[in-house]
Order: sequence, then structure tokens, then C-alpha cells
Amino acid sequence: MIKIKVEKTASRGIAIAPAYVYREVDLTPDHYPVAEEKIPQEEKKFTDIKQAVLADLEQLSQENPIFAAHIAIADDYTLQEGIIGRIKSGKKNVQQAICETVEEVAEIFGQMEDEYMRERKADVLDIGKRFLIKCKNITVQDLAAICEPVIVVAKDLFPSDTVKMNPEFVKGIITEEGGVTSHVSIMAKNYGIPALTGVANVLGNLEDGKTVCMDAEDGTIVIEPEEAVLEDYRKRQEEDRKEQEEVKKYRSMETVTPAGKRIYLCINVGNTEEIRLALDKNIDGIGLFRTEFLYMENSHFPTEEEQFAVYKEAAKLCPQEVTIRTLDIGGDKSLPYYEFEPEENPFLGWRAIRISLDMPDLFRTQLRAILRASAFGHIRIMFPMMISVEELQSAKEMVETCKEELRREQIAFDENIETGMMMETPASVLLAEEFAKEADFFSIGTNDLTQYILAVDRGNKKIASRYDSFHPAVMKAIAEIIRAGHKYNRKVGMCGELAGDVNAVPKLLELGLDEFSMSAGNVDYVRKTIIG
Repeated sequence: MIKIKVEKTASRGIAIAPAYVYREVDLTPDHYPVAEEKIPQEEKKFTDIKQAVLADLEQLSQENPIFAAHIAIADDYTLQEGIIGRIKSGKKNVQQAICETVEEVAEIFGQMEDEYMRERKADVLDIGKRFLIKCKNITVQDLAAICEPVIVVAKDLFPSDTVKMNPEFVKGIITEEGGVTSHVSIMAKNYGIPALTGVANVLGNLEDGKTVCMDAEDGTIVIEPEEAVLEDYRKRQEEDRKEQEEVKKYRSMETVTPAGKRIYLCINVGNTEEIRLALDKNIDGIGLFRTEFLYMENSHFPTEEEQFAVYKEAAKLCPQEVTIRTLDIGGDKSLPYYEFEPEENPFLGWRAIRISLDMPDLFRTQLRAILRASAFGHIRIMFPMMISVEELQSAKEMVETCKEELRREQIAFDENIETGMMMETPASVLLAEEFAKEADFFSIGTNDLTQYILAVDRGNKKIASRYDSFHPAVMKAIAEIIRAGHKYNRKVGMCGELAGDVNAVPKLLELGLDEFSMSAGNVDYVRKTIIG
């Protein structure tokens, strides 16, 4: 019997099943010389491979919109130029050129401070994997063929892997790489599959068919358990199953505290597919729509029409409320088609609203798209990283300018659209009352707020134990934001990780929080905790 303890969990739950080991295929590029006269031949190989991959992705996107973004990556100008450039100037064969270019682009994402954005590295590597599989003409394991209960164990799983898995048979997922914001984690949460990511060297202890017990809530894995341990897991699994069924009963109830206050439960998303997967949870809306993925998973700054189509779809899917955060990029969040100047401390650098205000054409394009989409549902605009009332006023002035343009063009939009802001900087806390006079609503971003208040980089493993959203200083900041917002009758929500933590719910209710926005997988548990 082997027992493994994991620090971070990706999706709660208990699973007992035989291991299904998903082995990586060898995609090491072949090393063969490319003579000058053979360069056009290698270029043609890549063109054919790219078209084949695009055709596959086009078909997949019909079944799952997540692959629409993958099409943009596969057809990305930067990626293509990097590969062709290595073939032409470096005389690399197509496999080497693909491998080197994909690694370079993926590393841009991998070095980002924001964990959610860092996990997008998997999208780029997924495309590279597809290219190389076509190059080498090899066959990979088909996760769609799983037809009996298993726990899938892998070094890592890409989006094109996870989309094939049938939740009826995949009872759990364990990966050596990845994090709690990876595609694996998001998919697992949406489907209620227990998942543990970042489990070092687990493949070295496993082979197909070995019995695995996993508790993804406390981060425990037991391989080939003794009978007494197995029986204990069976009992805990049954208790967990009953709890899951119990919390589902609360979906039909209005989320009201024992004291009679109506609380709004929303979800955080990065695309419309995540909205679809959460609609059965009886949510009150989207508390945070991250728009940066429209920019990061693209080969160019997305046009007004491209953005409008996405925002409109979101509004129609969830007409109750969609809070769209304007572009939060820069510094640690790079774009493959725009070069940012290197910064020593990107979290304190040129990012978010600072970029939007400095690049008015970019900002205007996004605001027009959001405004046009507001004609199809209840959309709210939210500005990130505010530190001065003047910044908020400037952003609101740009909204008014866009409104006037649309009126002249006789294009419909919500004349009463709300404009609010993220409360995530110490400055926003200290100026909370002044901001409350200008903003229609507040949303507390506890991830950034915690690291700024405590001066602790949440991505630094050496000081990870000091990153604590329950710290008295952070709680005082949250209390002040809520107090100031309510003084001016502003709705105050929270879209940071703390909002989905059931242990934080009682304190946040005590402080008067109005709206909780979180990963979809946490909604049922938070609702039950609120209702009591």
C-alpha cells in the first residue's frame, strides 16, 4: 500500500477505481538535415499539417466551443512565422521547427505570474502536440474508448484529451503536472469529477488496473489499499455521495440567509462554454467574465464584431447578469502579437485599466462591443486595477463617448448599463467612499487584494504560507469596502477565490457581502452554507 499526500486539490470528491494510465507518446522531433533545395518541401509539410490540424479542430469546435480558441492558436501568425522562420533561416526540419517554436510561445504563458493565465500554456502545447502527431503519423490512446469505471492518471492532460472523457466512466483524475486553474481542473469541477493535479512522480507508482482510492478534498491518494482502508474509503465515498445529492436539493431554493437577506450566487468564467456547463446550478449570473482570453488566444487584437459575438452569446445564455471585466492584461500577461516592454515588477506595472486608458482605440473597441451586447441581456461593465477616482472618471467618460457614437449610428444598447470596479488595490480600499460615489457596484478581487495588502507574491512558493486571505488585515480591508459601498447603496460582490470557500462564507455574510462569484463547482456548497 502506498499513500500520497497532495497540498492543492483541483476538484473535490472521493473516488475508488482501477487506474487507467494515460502514457505520453514520444514526440521527440526527428533530427535530419535540411539542404537548401529541400526547404520549400519542409515548408509545404508544415502547411499541409497545419491545414489538417485546423480541419480537425473545426470539427471539434462544432461539438465544443473551447476549440474555437484553439483554431486561432493553430492559425496564429506568430506561431506560423516562428516555424517557417526556423525552417528557412535555421534550416531546421519541420518537426524541430514546430517543437522549438511551440516551446518558446508556451514559455511566454508559463512565466506569467497569474496562475489562471499561466495554465493557458497547455493550450499552446496542445496545438504543438497535434502538429507533431500529424508530422509523425502516430496513434495515441483514445480516452473516448474508456467504457468502464477508472481513475485516469497522466503526466498531464490537454483540452483535446479531456473533452473526449465520458464522466460516466471517468471517476477521478490525477495528473503530475497542471494546477488548480488548468483545463483539467475546470472540466473536473464542471462535471463533478474528483481531481488532483501537480502530484509529483505518481506515474512511477502506478500501472493499469491497480486499485486507487483518492480523496480530492483532503488531497490523499492510496494505491493498492489494504482491505480496512478500502472499506473506510467506501464508507466515506457513500457519505460524500449523499452530501452531493443533499446540496443539489438546495438548487431549487432561493439563496436567503436565516436572517432573511437575499444573497446572489454567480460564477467566474473565461468563455461561453463555461456558462453553458453551469446553467443547471441555478446561478444568479456571471460575476466575472474574463475578457483577456479573447485577446490572448488570438492572432490579433479582437475586432469589435468578434468581441460583440462573444458578449452577445454570454448575455443570451445568462440574461440575469453578466459582469464583463474590461481587458486585464499587460506586464505578466503577454500577447503573441504585441510586444510589452520588460518590467521588473509586472504586478505593479503597465497593466489592466492603465493600458486601456493609454490605448483609447483598443478600449473604445471593447466598450462598443460590450455596449452593443447589452441590448441582449443584463450586462455590467467592470474596470480592473483602479487606484484613483480620476481613472474611474476617465473610464466612464470613454463609456459615454461610445454611447454617443452608438446613438448617432442608431445601434441599440442598454442606456442604463451599470459601470463598476474591481476592489483589489490598497488605494481602492483607502478611497472606498470616494469610489462608491462614482461606481455603480464593487467586486472584491481577493487574490490581488491579499497579495497587495500583505506584500506577499502568491506565486512564490517560499512564502506561500504567508499568503492568507483570512489575515486580519485583509478582513479589515474587505469590511471597509463593504461598509463604504453600502453607505452609498452600492451592491458589493466578491469574485476572488475566497468567495467559493465555504469556511469563509459565515464571516463574509457577517460583513455584509451581497454577491458571491466563484468556480461553478463550488456553487452548491456555498448555497447550502448560506441557507444554513
